[in-house]
Amino acid sequence: MSDAPLRIGLLAASKIAVGAVIAPAKERDDVAVTAVAARDPARARAYADKHGIAGVAESYGDLLTRDDVDVIYIGNPIAGHAEWAIEAAKAGKPVLCEKSFALNAAEGRAMVAAAEVANQPLLEAFHYRFHNVIRRAEAIVASGELGAIRRADATFEGKIPYDPDEIRWRADQGGGALGDLGTYPCHALRTVMAAEPQVVSSEIEMREGVDAKTAAELEFPGGVPASLKCSMVAERFDATLTLTGERGTLSIRNYLAPQAGCSFRVTVGGATRDEPTDGPSTYAAQLEHLVQVMRHGAAPMTGGRDAIANLELMDAIRQRA
Repeated sequence: MSDAPLRIGLLAASKIAVGAVIAPAKERDDVAVTAVAARDPARARAYADKHGIAGVAESYGDLLTRDDVDVIYIGNPIAGHAEWAIEAAKAGKPVLCEKSFALNAAEGRAMVAAAEVANQPLLEAFHYRFHNVIRRAEAIVASGELGAIRRADATFEGKIPYDPDEIRWRADQGGGALGDLGTYPCHALRTVMAAEPQVVSSEIEMREGVDAKTAAELEFPGGVPASLKCSMVAERFDATLTLTGERGTLSIRNYLAPQAGCSFRVTVGGATRDEPTDGPSTYAAQLEHLVQVMRHGAAPMTGGRDAIANLELMDAIRQRA
């Protein structure tokens, strides 16, 4: 175990890295963002100046070989995740990779295999997964308090205005509702059910060359029905996770980022209670988990087989449609 700060290098001068890594790192003295790389070195320099990052790599490849970087945070578009996660593994660097992990399960398998060969951690940045709220939901279901689960439903919908330069509207960059938004309800359902579902049916609405809306009916082992919905063209934000059991129900509004406002209710035997939703932000919890993995040998909660299974589910949803 080292007492030195965990040094993170940002692969891509991305918008998401600001809240996901830079901000929570500034709240700690055991983590430091030490370098950034972008496809355009001038953009990397401007980004570094704006966010107080000392190191600027001339390319993604150069970032992987820096001595002042312990972990690579991959925040470039989904279409580039597999290439650079594999290259990072070859360079002997651990990775925290944004979701979706990859374009498809085949890419995910190659990424996981490369990390295993290199004996380096490769985590998927499902920040919600590390928060108290989803971990409490997982524990409630596992405890049997709700009885056998009879139905599970999850959504993530919002408005992402069309822009030809917005990566979520670009098919060549892995854009689309399912890969960007739908990956969350896929993962949340799999997490709380602790099982892998089959796809019964799915519907995809295409706009501008990408899926703007996707809905799927699933079935978990034991014949438990489930549904998921995601949309980039919804008029309002909705991120809800609901489980119905033989003895009660569990419902979470905004399971994605409880720090931005969340309702977590459990009803059993006619009695309803509000579960606590406080705690560090999802991104702060994610960074804490990364430190635990890197400095204290904790087992990664994301990545590996979990990441592959999530991609397999999304592949099946696309194929079924």
